[in-house]
Amino acid sequence: MAASDPRPLPTADRALDLAGFHEATASTAFQVLVDGVLVHSWYAGGLGPHDLFLGASATKSILAHLVGRAGVDLDAPVDAFVPELRGWRGVSVRDVARMTSGVDWVEDHRDPGGPATALVAAFATGGSSRALLARVGPRWPPGTHYAYCTADSQVLDWVRERATGVEFRDALADLWRALGCTEDAQVAVDGDGVALAGGGVAAAAGDWARIGLMQIDGDWAGASSRPSLPFLRPGRLPAPLSPLVGFGYHWWPLDDEGTCVAADGSRGQFVYVDRPRRTVVVKTSAWPYADAAHDARCRDLTYRTLPVVAATVASRERVKG
Repeated sequence: MAASDPRPLPTADRALDLAGFHEATASTAFQVLVDGVLVHSWYAGGLGPHDLFLGASATKSILAHLVGRAGVDLDAPVDAFVPELRGWRGVSVRDVARMTSGVDWVEDHRDPGGPATALVAAFATGGSSRALLARVGPRWPPGTHYAYCTADSQVLDWVRERATGVEFRDALADLWRALGCTEDAQVAVDGDGVALAGGGVAAAAGDWARIGLMQIDGDWAGASSRPSLPFLRPGRLPAPLSPLVGFGYHWWPLDDEGTCVAADGSRGQFVYVDRPRRTVVVKTSAWPYADAAHDARCRDLTYRTLPVVAATVASRERVKG
């Protein structure tokens, strides 16, 4: 996606000693913004502000922005837009946005024969991701169970596309212009040209930070940040998901009110937003994924560290101001 109207962020360089954290969690880039000012920026050796970092499932939070900007009716049924989806008949767009669709899907990218692996393979080999979605059936009544489901993300984008007539890449390009992103982004597509809206955006760290800035203010930011059902609250999601987070509309709240939320992608891609403090922390990483226990330790350490960094830096900036 072209950075067609680049507007660099204002900067005020502050030192932070996070070497131990970066080493323990294989950080590749780290940025902190307060009130829209980039107050700290760090990159691992050989990387810099022009490099692109694959957000993996942090892309889902970009999708949430696109849905909010489109004004899609969350209470409409999915099949009003995409009637060819058998598994999502009678499911509301809201239940897709909060991953309570109840479809028969297991998200396990470590299972080479699982549906999540097959979905990603469609983008790696030029297959048809939407043909795969059309074969997914129902399992639970919608709104009764949470299950992390990239298929829901792909369906949410399909609904958005049908409602607006705008493909993901074009909607993202419009968002990139609106945010003043400074670097071109890349988007993975399948053989039909359909975007991996649930995990395929690569962007510069500073442009990931802009995604966080957009989550601070506004009715949609507030609604998408809050868990909308009791079993979506932090600590209530099923294992192996982190007990430190809940689920909103494709954002991960760290508290019941959604004051602090995160975009979260595999191998340690984060956009953390402290909304009252107007502070954003971006962390990209390259920790190993194959070891599930190590992955969980790194994720929990990150979820415990980013709020401390945000609160500490925001407090310092308020004093300086």
